[in-house]
Amino acid sequence: MNYHFLSNTLLFRGATPQEIESMLGCLGAFEKKCEKGAIILRAGEQTDYMGMVLSGSINVEIDDLWGNKTLLTHVSPGQLFAETYACIPGELLMVNVTACEKSEILFLNIAQLLTPCQSSCSHHSKLIRNLLQITAQKNLELSRRSLHTASKSIRGRLLSYLSEQAKQNGSFQFEIPFNRQQLADYLGVDRSAMSNELSKMQKDKLLSRKKNHFTLRDPQSYQ
Repeated sequence: MNYHFLSNTLLFRGATPQEIESMLGCLGAFEKKCEKGAIILRAGEQTDYMGMVLSGSINVEIDDLWGNKTLLTHVSPGQLFAETYACIPGELLMVNVTACEKSEILFLNIAQLLTPCQSSCSHHSKLIRNLLQITAQKNLELSRRSLHTASKSIRGRLLSYLSEQAKQNGSFQFEIPFNRQQLADYLGVDRSAMSNELSKMQKDKLLSRKKNHFTLRDPQSYQ
């Protein structure tokens, strides 16, 4: 286990490698390796464990009865997933969690985090505080997605998302974490229609792009 990596994650922020080793014992932690495309958690199932991506990446998605897929979020190394479901005993997952690539996942029993530790572990309060902050951050991310999909036009949704990415990166040049299909799923639009709109936006000199690398035109240049 790479305790130095874990000490740099939001969940274990402020903990030493020695403390983390003790925490993992209390949380019934175990690792799982997943191949690309593997379903890690399936809609309709229950889970007592939240997951942390150690390597690779995963997507949290919703599939309807007709096979239409909606991408809710992309999870990178150091980030958590399924913690909300794990906090509610018996709650059925509404989402699928799928490996985007060969990935390694650390599972943590959240019930053991939220109940008193038999070993009188002094680190639980720190973990709970960090988990609360992570949950609040995710609520903000869901709010951002709602803002990005509020526009009725594909261009409006793209401009909202790409503008937010530029702000987060502090630059008009940046890479997004989605491929073309994933971006379309995230914004809730048809991939072909979105590709056509991106081409129009390039012709209108609003942006330039190469795969998932974007360069936005500086708004000051309009003036």
